[in-house]
This record gives sequence, C-alpha cells and structure tokens, in this order.
Amino acid sequence: MSELFDAVDALLASRAVLPPPAERKRLRAAHGLTIDEVATALKVRRATVSGWESGKTEPRPPERDAYARLLDGLAKLYPAPANTGAAEQDAAVPAMFAAPVAPMPEARALPTDPACGAAAMTTAHENTQTPAPTVAQATAFRPVRTAGPASTSRRPGARKAAPAGTPAGGGADPRFENGPLAVLDVDADGQVLAYCTGGLVLHVPAKSLPSLVDWTLKEAKLGQPKLSGPGKDADPLLVLTETVLERYGLPATLTEQERLSGRLPEGHKVIKQLVRAEWKLTKRGFGPWARIYRPAQGSERACVQLCIPSWNALDTRHWGEAGQLPPAELAQMLGVYASRVMTPRGSTAVTGLELMTALHPPTRASEPDADGKRHSEHNPGSLGKDPVDCAPCEAPDGHPLLADLPRFHVRGPDEKLFEEAYDWARPLTDAECLRRHLVGIDVNLAFGAGANGLTVGLGAPTHVKNPAFDPKLPGSWLVDLSHVDLSKVKVGKEWAELDGTLLPSPFTWKGERPEGPAWYATPTVAYAVELGYEVRPTEAWVRYDNGRYLDGWYNRLRDAYLATMADLGVAADLAPEDFLAAMDGYKNRDPELGLVVSAIKATVKGGLGKLRERPRGENWRPGEPWRALSRPTWRPDIRAAVISRTRINLHRKIVKHASFTGQYPVAILSDCVVYAVDGESPLDFLPYREGKPLPGGFKLGVNPGLVKHEGTQSVLWGEGVREQFKAPELNLARYIKDGTVTDADNGE
Repeated sequence: MSELFDAVDALLASRAVLPPPAERKRLRAAHGLTIDEVATALKVRRATVSGWESGKTEPRPPERDAYARLLDGLAKLYPAPANTGAAEQDAAVPAMFAAPVAPMPEARALPTDPACGAAAMTTAHENTQTPAPTVAQATAFRPVRTAGPASTSRRPGARKAAPAGTPAGGGADPRFENGPLAVLDVDADGQVLAYCTGGLVLHVPAKSLPSLVDWTLKEAKLGQPKLSGPGKDADPLLVLTETVLERYGLPATLTEQERLSGRLPEGHKVIKQLVRAEWKLTKRGFGPWARIYRPAQGSERACVQLCIPSWNALDTRHWGEAGQLPPAELAQMLGVYASRVMTPRGSTAVTGLELMTALHPPTRASEPDADGKRHSEHNPGSLGKDPVDCAPCEAPDGHPLLADLPRFHVRGPDEKLFEEAYDWARPLTDAECLRRHLVGIDVNLAFGAGANGLTVGLGAPTHVKNPAFDPKLPGSWLVDLSHVDLSKVKVGKEWAELDGTLLPSPFTWKGERPEGPAWYATPTVAYAVELGYEVRPTEAWVRYDNGRYLDGWYNRLRDAYLATMADLGVAADLAPEDFLAAMDGYKNRDPELGLVVSAIKATVKGGLGKLRERPRGENWRPGEPWRALSRPTWRPDIRAAVISRTRINLHRKIVKHASFTGQYPVAILSDCVVYAVDGESPLDFLPYREGKPLPGGFKLGVNPGLVKHEGTQSVLWGEGVREQFKAPELNLARYIKDGTVTDADNGE
C-alpha cells in the first residue's frame, strides 16, 4: 500500500503549483540564498535555477517536488506584504499561465521635469496604472516603478546585502540602492525605461539628455562605492540603446568621419543642449564612452557616464555579441562585471587601467594640521598624481626623449628594452613527425599571474654604471646574456643536461639566442642567475622607490575570474579529468557569463597594454609628446616587467617538463604551448602521479598560472599547413584551437 501512496504523491508533486518566477526569486533573495546554494541543494546546474526564476523553463519531477517544498517553506517565512496588489503579482506570471488581461486605461503622463520634485512624481505614479508588461519583461523583472526619495518600497522582501561578486540591485549603501548601472530602452508605449541589475526597472521621466543627467544624479540612485579608502565612488553608468538615442536626438550610428575621430562634432545640437545646461564633456568628447560632468564641489561629484553599444562601445573582440543582448540581459551581464571588477569606465583596456588607480588612488587625506584641517598628500604605494619620465631605453620609438636621434635610426637591443611575449616555433624532429597529435595547452590569466607578487617601480628611475645586479630591485639592465647555454642549466638545485637546440631562449620573444649586450627587465636577468650563470651589467636604470603595486589589481581580477568560472561549472578544486570535462563547452552553459569571462581576460591584457599606450591619431609627429604621456599610469617599465616575468614563468615550466619527460615544445604563442605527442589530451603527456602534477611544471586547473587544454590537431595537419605556406617554422600555436588557417594570417 505504501508504494501506491508514494506513486500518488509523485503524481501530485508532478503538478505542484509553483509561485510565479518573480516570486520565486523574491523568496530566495529574502532568505539570503544564492542561486548556487539552491542549485547545490537540488542537485541541478546554476543555469537551471536561473531559468526557473526567469520563467524561461519550468522544473520537472523529481526536482519540482523539492523546489515546491522549498518555496512553500520560504513563503511561510516571508509572506508577500499586504500592499502588493494583484496587478503586481500577475505581472510576474508568464503569459501561458496568466488569465486574460483586461484593456488598461490610458496611462497619465509622468512629470518630465526633475525639478518637479519627489512629491509630484509620487502622485503621478500612484494615479497611473502601469501598462501590462511584455512576456519577456513579465518573466524576468520586478514591477516597474519610478525612482525617487518618495519611492521607498522595493520589491517585497528585499534581498540582503549581496555576497561579494554577486550582481544585485540592492546594496549596503543606500545612495546606490539601484545598482551601478542601467540600460535605457523605449518600450512599445513610448516610455523610456531603465533596466537595472537585479531585475529592477525604473520609469525615466527625462525628455532631453541634460534632464536625463539631472534625473540620474538626483533620482536614479545609481553608482558604486569606492574600492579603497582614499578612492572615489564610481559614477553612474547609463547604457543607451538605439531607440533611446533617437529619443534624445542622437544618431543611432556614427558616420565614418565621426567614427575615425571617435566623437560627435562640437556643433551637434545635443552637445549645445549640454553646454546651455552648464554640463561639460571630457577631452575625448561625446563618443562611445562619454563622460558628462560639472566641476566637483568639495567631495561631491556630479558626473554621469554613457555607454553607447551601437557606436561600438562594447568591442566585439572583448565583449562578443553583448551589444545585441536585450536591455534586461545586458544590464544583468554588465552588472556581474561591475560587481566583480568595477563599473566599466570605457573599453576593457581603459577599465583595467582605471582599476589600478581605483585600488591605489594617488592621494589621500593627511592628518589634521594645527587648525584641524586635512590636506591632500601622496598615498604611499601609489604611482602619485604626476607622471614621471621613463628611462631612454624604455621609451618607445617616437618618444620625446629620443627626439635627438637621426630620423631613420633603428635602435638595436643594446639601445632599447624589448620585453614581449613569445612568438616562437621550430621544425618538428623526425621522432616528433612520427607522433600522432599536436596538443596545445594554455596558461590561465597568464599576465595576471605574472603580475602577482611582482615588485615594480613606483617613482622615477636612477641611472647607474657597472651596478651589481640585485634581483629584488626593479629596473632595466644592460647585460650580455649570450653565454647562457640552455643545454646545461640548473633545475632547482641540480644541473640538468637538455637539448638546447629544441628550446627557445628565455631572453628574446622570438626565442633566438642573444648575440651580445641587450636591455632586460629585472625578472629576465634574475632568471639567468637562476639557471646557474653569472651576470655583469654594465649599465642600469633602477627604481629605488618600489612596491607590489599590482597585487590588489591581480587579486580582484583573479577573484572575478574564478567566481565567474565557478558559476559556469568550473570550480577551482576539480581533479584533472573533471576539470577537462568541465571546460568542455563551458561558455555555452550561460553565454552571458561566458561574455563576462572574456571581458575579464581582456581587462587583464588591455590594462597592462595601456601602461605603454601609443599615440592614437592626435595629429602626432615623432618626437612630440602624446596625450597618454600626461598620465602617471603611463609606465612602460611596469608593462615590461610583467611581460618579462610571464615569459620567464612559462620558460621555467617548459624546462622543468623537458628535464623530467624529455619532451620539448614545438611552438609557443604568448601563453599557449604546443607539444607533439601520441595522445589527444593534455593528460596523455603531462606527468601526473596519483593525481599530483610535476612540482614546478604544468598543472591542469582553472586558477591563474595553471593550464587548460587549448586544442588538438594531427601532426599531418601541422606539416600540411607548413607545406602549404612553405613555412617550416610557421607558428602552429596560433591555429591549434580549431585548426583554421587563412591566407590573411600568413600575409598572402
């Protein structure tokens, strides 16, 4: 009989009545639960629970019974407030479950002038019936409301402060209770709506761009708290869709001339509107990432940033198809990035650089003086507020420091510091040609790992002659490393004999053995000493004022990367086999989170690249300064040190692997290494003993510095490609991921 009862219970559970999607999300948030916690308890994927809460999917037995039981228990703990009307509840019900909706009376217009104040706005809101939302809005968002001081009620059972790295509309700081940003769009009824993170939707009453800026600063409650004590709060970010651009008199796309200049012409009518309203634009003007501000009054900032996807603000190389996402999904995706990295300040490269400054502001408030007043002073550990000159060897071609050089002079390695990532390949040996596959492995967040714990210069360089090399002193050293023989090197404390002809040199990005004195960053010279060889610099530019400036930057980006990868099902503690399985198609589990991962990676690389930004138009001529030189964060020496350390870290692992296995790489591109082996998986050639990797060698895992599988192709494919392009040293690491090679890749 009990079996019959169990069968009946199962039938009842299969039809268990569930609350609407928005209510499911409210109940979870009210109890302070994360999507991951619910997914773990129900033994389903995170994306599955997210689908249940957005209304895209419905749970099925046996999970449906457990999910209904959870929601029923939460509903008893957190009943919906009595003032939550039926219309509000119905708005969250997917169309396929909702009763027919009666035609709504014509909505009365909300006040359009921010000067009308909160009272007028509240009255209009209370006497306006919000039009029925579309299915997409109904299944994914809270009810639409007007922001303002008088609109004190948030969604019933407002969520607690979100855990670090969790996107949320709410937060501990009431000034920014609606999140860091909003995506603006025009609905079918012509109403401008602001889609915020966490599913909140706000009515936007502004009828012009100046009034939109006013509304954002006075009513929207958007922004993000500062990342460090002496820092500044992040300005609110508005993402404008094409329909909103049209509403506010802006073009949907830029003309070719505007695209090349990166801005609208100064005489554009919208810019004139801003000028009349006494708003200013930064030097980059009104472009894809425009900043509209008034000079700060004391500590009060008045600045709003605009992001315009249709003007290519979200570069597809780094953000994929993010610019094509629906407004609500775009807000959620950018909200994840903002909460884990920072509110975007421009391209991923610009944001990466701004993150450094946000974590290490150049100044701080001093201790009170005799009159009790505080003053601005240098913040220890920062780069300061004034730029410093680089050393002549660190200056890129065309720099003002090199203005006295002959016009067509080409600097050699003894005149120019040239620390770059690997681009090296060699022909396969006869034994390697008999192997079946080429397997590529790729270092996770390699340049981030290279920045971790690295001591870099903070101030100006000091020139010294015939210095004793100090591996703890950041700088650039002129030294001859041509005597380092890779056939006999120290690996740890023991000498090892290797086939040096099959290894790239660690001292040049092309892997060629240096032929004489050259400039190197400290990590490169220190590695020569580590390999067991004496070094005698003849000259150096060193920085006695130094510190681990990039540690906080790396830690934040690492945490953002690991949290997002964990959301995609790739945890940091997986066994090698499980890690490879989890990485297989991980971005497809949640494409939007996959875009966040790509953006985080681009933030690391782009931020470091910005440290040596070159002229970008500006009618620049060689020998003249360019705009980036005026920044204290224009520091080519820091970029060189990070790249040097990243390349050395990779070479150290290659040497360790070669000394233990006798296997040598056939190609290296930046952080990707290719080996010729018989198997198709990294596990077929990486030495693991009882699940433990070779100490100091390559290790599979998601953490920065560990490696993942980049791709596998056949040896016949590799030899065929090289034969096709008549290039025996074509870098196969460039194409190992999917095997696609085009004529354009090879200059044909």
